[in-house]
Amino acid sequence: MLQSNNNAQGKKENIIPYIPDGDFYFTKGAEAFGKHKYDIAIKWLRKAIEAAPENPLYQCQMSIVYTEIGAYHAANQLLHEVLQSTADQYTDCYYLLANNYAHLGLLNDAKKYAEIYLDNEENGDFREDAEHLLDLMHSDKEESDAWEFDEEDELIVYQEMIFRHLECKEWDKALTLLEEMMVLFPEHKVIKHDYTYALFFSGSIEEAINMELDLLEEQPDSLHSHTNLAMFYYETGRIKEYERHIKGLLNVYPIHEHQKLKIAVTLAATGVYEQAYDRFSKLSKQLVKSHLAYYKWYSIAAYKLGRPSKALSLWEEGCQKHPALADEEGPWNAT
Repeated sequence: MLQSNNNAQGKKENIIPYIPDGDFYFTKGAEAFGKHKYDIAIKWLRKAIEAAPENPLYQCQMSIVYTEIGAYHAANQLLHEVLQSTADQYTDCYYLLANNYAHLGLLNDAKKYAEIYLDNEENGDFREDAEHLLDLMHSDKEESDAWEFDEEDELIVYQEMIFRHLECKEWDKALTLLEEMMVLFPEHKVIKHDYTYALFFSGSIEEAINMELDLLEEQPDSLHSHTNLAMFYYETGRIKEYERHIKGLLNVYPIHEHQKLKIAVTLAATGVYEQAYDRFSKLSKQLVKSHLAYYKWYSIAAYKLGRPSKALSLWEEGCQKHPALADEEGPWNAT
């Protein structure tokens, strides 16, 4: 018996404990990312970076996950750190930066990094993507108003802050910034429509409606005026006026995804669920997933039309990408 115990003790002492390394954590993170389980992927990749902070591959993969969930600033911070730690040798970072800056609307930075990537990688994996990105930016520049790049960057910073305030229903904060923007960028008319929207939901209902009617008189075919007024009149129970504006929107099919989204949201928010669902289903998700409203109102439209599993899937994904959505009532409680 004593000999048996000694043998068991000897075998136990010969066992080498397995300690996971960075590659193990990275593999787990990559598997979770492939299954679109982004929160789990981030946890595994953090462990990989902690285990091997000098490995740029782990940080680049983490940046890709951040990009996928719309955390573009966090992604860019990682990519800049990689370029600094590798003396600019990890050139794929340049394309990833260009892509993120394009999503943020900072076209000057996007153009700069796309060109740096192409200068460094004649046959790189992202060459076609970088060239396509530059083509898109060139096309957008020709079609847009003649904004200078330095003005454009400042404008986008304001727009991003206002966008977040409006999404989170922080009306007073949005109004303060919008008032500043109307002074700095008086020719940028969309600012005025955002202002009336925030003004209405902050409680200045009649002032907002009158201001939007003045804007509509200046530009009778303004999509922004018609969507805002449809929402305002619906919320105040002025059904006759509401119907006049919503009927016009039902016959409008814009080219740009964000304009398409605006109509879809307006339709869903005013109870026109079938047409709203159809519009949502035709959107390019990649271009609108940064909007909390996309997930909220698409989910509500789906639920109202008897598609509870679709509604739940959209709501859960939306809460993952936009934590503020979890603070709102789900589509099953929407009135």
